[in-house]
Amino acid sequence: MAFSAIIEPLRAANTITGRRLYDWTIVAPDDAPVTASNGIVVTPHHAAAKAPAADYIMVCSGGDADRLVAKKPLSWIRKTLRLGGNIGSVADGAFYLARAGLLDGFACTLHWQSQPAFLEAFPHIKLAREIFVIDRTRITSAGGVGALDMMVELIGRHHGSELARQVAEWFVHDRIKATADRERLQLRLRTGIRDDVVLKAVAEMEKAQDRPEEISAIAAKLGLSIGQLERLFKVEFGIGPAEYYRRFTLEKARDLLIHSKMPVREVGLACGYQSFSSFVRAYRAVFGTTPGKARRA
Repeated sequence: MAFSAIIEPLRAANTITGRRLYDWTIVAPDDAPVTASNGIVVTPHHAAAKAPAADYIMVCSGGDADRLVAKKPLSWIRKTLRLGGNIGSVADGAFYLARAGLLDGFACTLHWQSQPAFLEAFPHIKLAREIFVIDRTRITSAGGVGALDMMVELIGRHHGSELARQVAEWFVHDRIKATADRERLQLRLRTGIRDDVVLKAVAEMEKAQDRPEEISAIAAKLGLSIGQLERLFKVEFGIGPAEYYRRFTLEKARDLLIHSKMPVREVGLACGYQSFSSFVRAYRAVFGTTPGKARRA
């Protein structure tokens, strides 16, 4: 989805204007075809060693980007940057760029499921919890339709808002413009939360995930009593805010076990558990296995 969402808006811009505004080429580490996770085989036009100069390079990677090592394209990418080009990524490609030091000093985003592991691996990089981020010469997206929004935004910057609107309409897409709207949409899409107050409470929980807050403090920020917040959460989820928060932190723990190399004990500490045994009990109660077994799997 993210791969198509990079290219298709460019094609639409060319078709709508009747002009060749954009050209694109597919580059892989080698000449060999790349099989996507859905089984579709993509044949590259160039291997990285022979790739032509580019104004923009967009790295597209699936869910294994935290473990992906592809050194061959880096010289091409660095040369593009020296020549004044731009570099970006969709989905989890930000892992690849960050590991190469190409996101130092820039804000970025990536798929929400991989954000906890990214924060632990690269605490010095500003992670924005948005669908896409354009920060000077770095362009990153969480993937999916977020990549489409990002490309529509770029087309608007290059050729005006009217063409951007037409490209969005071409794909029957209601463009999300404001940064705050993008952030709220991402959270609502991820959680399926309907109630705006509950959505704000969950947003506070996510902001505080590295420094867990008391439910009473979150309720106070929203101008509610604990009882009011309790009732709203039970209508939305069937459980109270404390239980929701507990499950949220354990989801973060599971993501860290999968996508990071943090020792299991440190994962528990990062998720607010001072006692390792209490972390193991809580994890087993929710996922039916221990953190250690989850890491080995």
